[in-house]
Formats: sequence, structure tokens, C-alpha cells
Amino acid sequence: MDALDALDAAMESRLENDRKRGTLTEQVHVFNIDRARLASELDGAQARARELEITNREAARRIDEAMSAIRAVIAANQS
Repeated sequence: MDALDALDAAMESRLENDRKRGTLTEQVHVFNIDRARLASELDGAQARARELEITNREAARRIDEAMSAIRAVIAANQS
């Protein structure tokens, strides 16, 4: 009887360890999916930041052109 009890205990322990390992495997899988999603979102955010930087430079260039044109008109009218 002691041997059967020991075998039952060992089997229960093994099943519990397998369940824990399965849970950890699922968690790792979920973490990997989340990491991939976050990496994709980061790539998108970086691309958007580059687009905004280009747009900002273009806006600054146009403002500079407009300021130069306004200065030229003011200088022409002051003469």
C-alpha cells in the first residue's frame, strides 16, 4: 500500500508540474504575441514620427518663404 501511495503522490506531483509547465508555456506564448504587437505598434509610431518630421520641415520652409515675400513687399512699399 505504501508503494501505491508513493506512486500516486509521484503521479500527482508530475501532473501538477506538467500543468504548471503548460501554464508557463501559454504565458510565454501570450507574451510573445504581445511583444510582436508592441513591436509592430512601435514601427508604426516611428514611421509616423518620420512623416511628421518631414511635414514639419516643409511647413517651416513655406513659412520662411512667406516671411521673405512679406519682407520684400514691405521693403518695396517703404521706398
